[in-house]
Amino acid sequence: MRSHEPRSSSSCAACKFLKRRCIPNCIFAPYFRSDEPKKFAKVHKVFGASNVSKILTEVPEEQREDTVNSLAYEAEARLRDPVYGCIGAIALLQRKMVELQFDLSIARARLARYTANYSSSPILNDRSSMTTLSEFPVACGVLIESFGQNSSELSQDGLMNDFSQFPYTF
Repeated sequence: MRSHEPRSSSSCAACKFLKRRCIPNCIFAPYFRSDEPKKFAKVHKVFGASNVSKILTEVPEEQREDTVNSLAYEAEARLRDPVYGCIGAIALLQRKMVELQFDLSIARARLARYTANYSSSPILNDRSSMTTLSEFPVACGVLIESFGQNSSELSQDGLMNDFSQFPYTF
């Protein structure tokens, strides 16, 4: 654990920032090293040294490093986005996850529709009518066009429901 590591004779970042003498049992010293002055400056700007000191004394010693890392992350997020802080970053990631899940459901539905149409079509299963090499770019173009359609063809439950498009009519 960092709190039991021997310290050099220099003051910790907190005491340097606060312009005070760093005592041997300084509560900030194990968590705000002298080579990380910006870390404490950000935490101090958002939470204040007194509040950070109170938080660290109330937290069990084995959880203090995680607490300081959380405070530093929250301070950084709060300085970037004063209104929402880290909640704004979490909301942004959740919104992105929902969009990606929606895109994945579109891709899965199109893949299922393509494989269902391919396997159920007697013309496509007949080896005598296989696409020749000269027709290959045209056949690929149809497949690529089917993946390029917009997401308006999804119903509310995420399933495809518009089979009137060209690649899907047989």
